[in-house]
Amino acid sequence: MAFSGPSNSGKTTLITKISNEFINQGLKVLIIKHDPADKAQFDFNGKDSFKFFQTGAEVMVLSPTRTTFFSHKQRDILQALQLSQDFDICLVEGLKSLDLPRISVFCQEIDESYFPFSQAIASYDKIIHPNLIWLDLNNIKEICRYILDNAKKI
Repeated sequence: MAFSGPSNSGKTTLITKISNEFINQGLKVLIIKHDPADKAQFDFNGKDSFKFFQTGAEVMVLSPTRTTFFSHKQRDILQALQLSQDFDICLVEGLKSLDLPRISVFCQEIDESYFPFSQAIASYDKIIHPNLIWLDLNNIKEICRYILDNAKKI
């Protein structure tokens, strides 16, 4: 399942809560964060990748010049080569044109330019749209159920 939204729209906060919920359910979570501007700094307090890693999830950050992977496990080379198979659910932040089921996140203002790429909208205020499902940002369990029911199988 992928997540989109403008900067400071609540994507990191939502993904962190979802990851915690799934891990509490015993699922293995991989989070992939897109860094299109190649500006991310990694693995220190305050950064999205650090917040994601603190949930217990495996975290991957994709940018134009590098791919960074953070794991809670030691792996040998054969295990490292099998990384893509070592999770139950993958949460992707960004990559809005990638063909994945997508939730657009808006903790404040709604940006309708994200609607064509989305199947659902997560916000605090209910949004009625004929082609999009509304998910309440206050109800993480409901959002997790939606993800389990609608995530793309790979």
